[in-house]
Amino acid sequence: MGTVTRGTTNPNRLRRMDRWIAAVHGGELRRAADPVAVDLGYGAAPWTAVELLTRLRSVVPHARVVGVEIEPARVTAAKPYERDGLAFRHGGFEVPVPRPPQLIRAANVLRQYDEDQVAAVWARLCARLAPADPARGSRGGLLVEGTCDEIGRRHVWVALGPEGPRTVTFATRLGSLERPSDLAERLPKALIHRNVPGEPVHAFLRDFDRAWAAAAPYASYGARQRWIRTARALTADWPVTDGPVRWRQGEVTVAWGALAPRG
Repeated sequence: MGTVTRGTTNPNRLRRMDRWIAAVHGGELRRAADPVAVDLGYGAAPWTAVELLTRLRSVVPHARVVGVEIEPARVTAAKPYERDGLAFRHGGFEVPVPRPPQLIRAANVLRQYDEDQVAAVWARLCARLAPADPARGSRGGLLVEGTCDEIGRRHVWVALGPEGPRTVTFATRLGSLERPSDLAERLPKALIHRNVPGEPVHAFLRDFDRAWAAAAPYASYGARQRWIRTARALTADWPVTDGPVRWRQGEVTVAWGALAPRG
């Protein structure tokens, strides 16, 4: 189920998303007896699936990755890269894996879809996730859906659980950033058309730029210190859910409810 994408990809393109997943979702993956992650729509080359396995296994040695592609020729081309813990399958939004996965990563997949299609895709993918299990402290699986530039310098993604959207993360290579609103062009499909006056995401990016400008004196200590100061200032008015450990990586994560589209 779904539409064939352009399939363009580059090695190391999704490193920021992968590192965030390993850091914030690693505990959930470790609690699973057989943690399965799906790289949905990996594209014309299998690099992102190969890299996801390597990064997840740095924190979850028994993790497995299944790359899923709707274009059969791409699956055939990826088969030689299969190894222990890594497989490739033909499929789409139905996510053809035998058990509910702990993770579905869908990067640069929904950009070609209409905004009014996103909610249905999210709902379908969230329904495939491993369910929450309060008895063992599990919030369930995680869907990470977002967009990045061609070499992974700028990336924005939404994290969703079985219950729906949780957070939005803005991530960037700080040395290449002029202002935080530069990330607007990488907003996921659910938000990119909402960056207009009157919408929460527009107000957030406006405040992000203002906090960045106010933190200009910290630039003498480096872009990282300026970003940390900016993120700290945002916490006064926005529900920022992470802290300095993630800010140092060039990230800021905000509760979805604060940025969700109106109407």
